Amino acid sequence: MDARLLSSSSVLSSPQLFEKPKLVVPNRPLFPVTTPFRCLTLSSNHRHMSSQTARASLNSDENGSTLTSGRIGEVKRVTKETNVFVKINLDGSGVADSTTGIPFLDHMLDQLASHGLFDVHVRATGDIHIDDHHTNEDVALSIGTALLQALGDRKGINRFGDFSAPLDEALIHVSLDLSGRPYLGYDLQIPTQRVGTYDTQLVEHFFQSLVNTSGMTLHIRQLAGKNSHHIIEATFKAFARALRQATEYDPRRRGTIPSSKGVLSRS
Repeated sequence: MDARLLSSSSVLSSPQLFEKPKLVVPNRPLFPVTTPFRCLTLSSNHRHMSSQTARASLNSDENGSTLTSGRIGEVKRVTKETNVFVKINLDGSGVADSTTGIPFLDHMLDQLASHGLFDVHVRATGDIHIDDHHTNEDVALSIGTALLQALGDRKGINRFGDFSAPLDEALIHVSLDLSGRPYLGYDLQIPTQRVGTYDTQLVEHFFQSLVNTSGMTLHIRQLAGKNSHHIIEATFKAFARALRQATEYDPRRRGTIPSSKGVLSRS
């Protein structure tokens, strides 16, 4: 027999060539899937941010849970008519803790916290035996001042916010600019004078007072709605979401002030 044929026949009959390869499985997974994620250290681009911005940097505790120090504003306002304390964390988780002596206002401040994901703490006492006007006003003035403090130099933020919120038949549009220039454009048609014990005229006064101390431009428009409670609550929800947009950071801005002038300040 030809030696070449013999060699070929012996190769084909070799059992080792037809054995299946063995799959080696490691004793443990290649990736520790149970290891918690750790947040990243701020890049060099973010080192230009102000101390206000730096306070919003993330850290991890010993269990790997993310902690946020946050941008915080804290105000105490005492007059012969009211005593108000406000603390707001713009980088919070939606903690709502408000007691003003005006139940409907407390309910609206809960919407601000929940839908803006701000931590909102308000304590207020006032001359509500007369009416709710002074307490409503001073709470709003204090919230505006707390926002002003928490925003600091406004480096790196989006600055603008725009949101439309429906609540059943009601639809409210809110657009705002953290420009440093206070202005309120208000167009709500609330059909009743009161919701519970709350005078619905105080809604406009609340936002005017907040605008005055925070230095924001705020436009509120009612696109639809018949129920007074729905109209007001949708307004606070839309405001919360628009404010959340405006106060959040734009990573492409790299810590710079969102203005061609190079400054955003309370006029």
